Amino acid sequence: MDHNRMETALVVDDHPLFCEALALTLRSVAGISDIRKAATLQEALEQLQAHGVPNVIILDLNLPDVTGLDGLVRLRNAAGVPVVVVSSMSEDRLIASAIRAGASGYIPKHSDREVFRTAFDHLRRGDTFVPEGYLSSSDSPDDSSAMDRDEALARMATLTNQQARILDLIKAGKLNKQIAFELSIAETTVKAHVTAIMRKLGVQSRTQAALLASEASFRNVLLGEG
Repeated sequence: MDHNRMETALVVDDHPLFCEALALTLRSVAGISDIRKAATLQEALEQLQAHGVPNVIILDLNLPDVTGLDGLVRLRNAAGVPVVVVSSMSEDRLIASAIRAGASGYIPKHSDREVFRTAFDHLRRGDTFVPEGYLSSSDSPDDSSAMDRDEALARMATLTNQQARILDLIKAGKLNKQIAFELSIAETTVKAHVTAIMRKLGVQSRTQAALLASEASFRNVLLGEG
């Protein structure tokens, strides 16, 4: 990808007012003229299929249909373009995990326009942007729990969109019959997906699959649990 050419962006955030403010900022400091918006991960993935891939994706980690870093991995894999996290959470541990999960930058939501300008200057050079004051030593790649999260994210990234939705429902404690009803598919289809999910994640049970999915969530990252 030509990092110098950033004309289109997809903003994935479920707060309309913030989306409008961010669109103004992107036009002003980054010269991005075509800005699309999506309120959920599902909507973002559908937009990629329907309208093609933008030059950059701006992602909030707190979305209604996904909790955090697994959403980042799925968007990064689906689009293959820089994904910049813009989040109200700015803990060093979370920033470190987001960058390792493939984010090209991390901007706290309260940042002023100059921070966004600097971030996009970094992106155009092909560099990764992290906020001022960020301390990477707080979550070293040598940390075993961090490595466990990386492995969990890598496995989660192999799931299809439908499998990821089913895994979210398994995490919520739903039975196959309930999942089938919620997604309007046959229970036998759910069973086939669950089998495929367990194979891809390298686990033997639904409970282990749910635990692995939790490993990839940003709440787990913030708690610092392995």
